[in-house]
This record gives sequence, C-alpha cells and structure tokens, in this order.
Amino acid sequence: MHHYPTFINLKDKVCVVIGGGLVAERKVKALLKAEANVVVVAPEITERLQTLTQKHIAYEAREYAETDLAGAFLVIAATDNKDINRQVGEYADSQNMLVNVVDNPDLCNFIVPSIVDRSPVRIAVSTGGASPVLARQLRMKLETMVPASCGELAAITEEYRNKVKARFATGNERKTFWESALKGPFAELVYAGQVQDARRHLDKLLESGSGKSEMGEVYLVGAGPGDPDLLTFKAVRLMQQADVMVYDRLVSKTILDMANRQAERIYVGKEKANHAVPQDRINDLLVELAKQGKRVLRLKGGDPFIFGRGGEEIETLAEEGVPFQVVPAVTAASGCSSYAGIPLTHRDYAQSVCFATGHLKDGTINLNWEHLTQENQTVVFYMGLTGIKVISQELQEHGMSPDMPAALIEQGTTRNQRVHIGTLATLPELVETSGVRAPTLTIIGNVVKLHDKLHWYEPERHVAASEFSKNDPK
Repeated sequence: MHHYPTFINLKDKVCVVIGGGLVAERKVKALLKAEANVVVVAPEITERLQTLTQKHIAYEAREYAETDLAGAFLVIAATDNKDINRQVGEYADSQNMLVNVVDNPDLCNFIVPSIVDRSPVRIAVSTGGASPVLARQLRMKLETMVPASCGELAAITEEYRNKVKARFATGNERKTFWESALKGPFAELVYAGQVQDARRHLDKLLESGSGKSEMGEVYLVGAGPGDPDLLTFKAVRLMQQADVMVYDRLVSKTILDMANRQAERIYVGKEKANHAVPQDRINDLLVELAKQGKRVLRLKGGDPFIFGRGGEEIETLAEEGVPFQVVPAVTAASGCSSYAGIPLTHRDYAQSVCFATGHLKDGTINLNWEHLTQENQTVVFYMGLTGIKVISQELQEHGMSPDMPAALIEQGTTRNQRVHIGTLATLPELVETSGVRAPTLTIIGNVVKLHDKLHWYEPERHVAASEFSKNDPK
C-alpha cells in the first residue's frame, strides 16, 4: 500500500490552486466544500471561477511564481503546462506541503480519491492513481448502494451520542445498542424521510435499554416483471437485510438469489385452482413474523399495488399495528410492453391506457366492457389467459373491431420472453396454437401495430427452464 488513506480537516486552511481551467474548477469546488480558504493563480479562469471570486476565493491573475505558495497548507497543480505543473510539484514537496499534480501521480505526495458524499458520511475510492476511471466506476456502484439519507442517519446518531453514553456504562454495551438500532426500524424510518418518528423510536429503544425493537417490520417489495436490472435501489437494500422472505410464484429465481442468503424462505405462490397458502393466511403470517421481531420481506412479482393484493396485506398490518414499508416496482404492463416494443400510449394510436384483470376474486370476468372499448385506448389484461375467449367475445360484442391488433407477451423482460401477435378475434386460437403459458400479459389496441417497427429486445433463448420460481419453490 503506497498511500495511507486518511481524511484531512481543511477548514480555514490556505489551499492554493495553480490553474484556471475546468480541471482547476472541479478542484476548487471540492476544496470549498471542505471550507478551505482557496487561492487561485492563473492568467485566465473559467466563468464559473470568476463568479466565485466575488465571495468565495482569492484570485491572482498572473503566471505562477514560487512565492504564490507561501503559507499554503495544500497545493494543487492543475494547469495545461507540464513544466509548470512539475515546478509546482517539486517546490511544494520540498517545502513539506501537501501537493497534488493532476494526472502525474509521481509528483504527488497525496492523491484525490473519488468520493461518495452523504455528508457527514463520506466514502473515498482510490486506485492509487493507477486507474482514475476505474475508481470513478467503483464510486458509481457505491452510489447505488448507499441511501441518500445515510448522512442524515449519521447526524442523528451523533446527536444521540451523549444520551447513549449516559444510558450505557461500557463501550461494548453502547456498541451492541447501535448495532441493533441501525439494523432495525430506526434506520428505515430515517431512510423513508420520517425523521421525527425515527427519533421517537430511538427514544423508546433508549428507555427500554435495548437497541432491538420487540416489533419487527414488513417490507412489501415489488420484484418487477422479471428482469433483475429493473429492481429499485431501495428494493435491493431491503431484500438484503431481511430475516425472512415470503415470496410469490412470479418472482424469478435470479431475483430470489439477490436476497439475503441467510434469510428464512417461505413460498406462498398461487396458480389457478392451486393456492399454496390462502391469502388470509398470508396476511396473518406477515403479522405473526413481524410480532416475533423479524424483518419480513414480502416479495411480489410486478408492482404490489397493481393486481398484486398488496393493499389487502397492508390493511391487515395496519389493523394489527405492524410497521411496514411499500416499495413500488415496474409493473408488468410497463415492463413487458417496453421490452416488446409496444408503447402503451402514442399520439397517433392511443391517448389513454386501461389496466384490467382477467380473473376477478369471485372467479368471473364481469368487467365494465363499455369502458374497455373506448376509441384510441390501449387495454392491458393481467391474468387473462384462462378467460381469453370471454374477453375476446365481450369486447367484440361491445363494439371493438375483431381486427383490432392484439399481443400476448409471455415471460416479458426475461431471457425467455416470447411475443405473439394476432387480432382480437384470433386471440383464443393464438393461445391454443402457440402453447403460451403464464405469466403472460395481453395488450389490445392499435399500438400493437408498432411492434414490428420498434421491437428491440432479442433475448437469448433458455427454453428448458423457466426463469420463474414456480419450478423451484424452495
């Protein structure tokens, strides 16, 4: 290790930047964030730096001279002249100053890492100057993993430091308290923007003398239509910290593998006439697990609030006083239509879109057919394979043209996606002849005409095994 990682307090320290271009501008911005006293020396500077000279930086409009570094704590050479950069680097180093010469690690006695800034939390990534581009790429990955409110969480823990110190006598007790508190609802309340509730929760934990809440929490998370890359950052974070996972049939195995490997897994998938666990029992199960103090991941295919029964589940949680979070996802209609090259709306074809279910709670398909047959409208049916004959017949009887374009999107967004194109009249035959199976989304409307022109996703075929967990519920 050639560089010792450290963070330096630059508040009110004199920091000199030699150079006035875009690179120098970036360095000045970073130094000002650290509350340094910044001096810029260059014949010319950018417009942005010129605006900063009015209040925030001192500017010397001339060529560099060694006397410019007098009294400097830190120096950055950022000109486009290699000879000047070398002179700055060698002189500053000889005077035992901290010096960084841009794009020349051999002349630096410190390097500037890529930063993930969630002040007061900061994460620095460095390759020791070997590959700044790689350091930036790693930093971008970390940006997706660290919640935006992480800094606020750190600020609250600092605010409570003395209270925790007064409550617990030893360092080990305080450590245990914070480890438990930061894994539970307290942190999640902060991340959700419920800061006052978070403080009240932390006060209760202090009063009880334990960082662990007796009541757990339920995370109602949408897994999306199948492609794991469509998961939200928040979904992945909650998936990885859950103690137990309650999951559906339509969650792909790839997504299941992204969850905490140590979490207990409970399969509650449903197929037509084959419900592994009745819905009422699922609702009660979530309550029971949360009341055991567990963090419960309820993972549902698609979006939990669009034909996902998520509303029924959190109704029960709310009645039982169980804390919960809802993480929306890309619903099947949006994901499957996008991957099939069928826009749900288009100025020339459809000015509205309607989502409908092909399978009601009582087993019927008793829908508002007149509403579904409006002109210039796209209709999307979830769970419509079994009732496709009724859907086709009713829409035609209520005025929709038999020649209206229609599409069946099977296992949309996954590597097994197949798109079957037909018309409203031919949909029943298409279901029979194509061998299409659930999960399949049905789209009916003139926008389907755009599929031939706009389809872009050509998945590699993996016909032998389904992406979805129904083939491997364990």
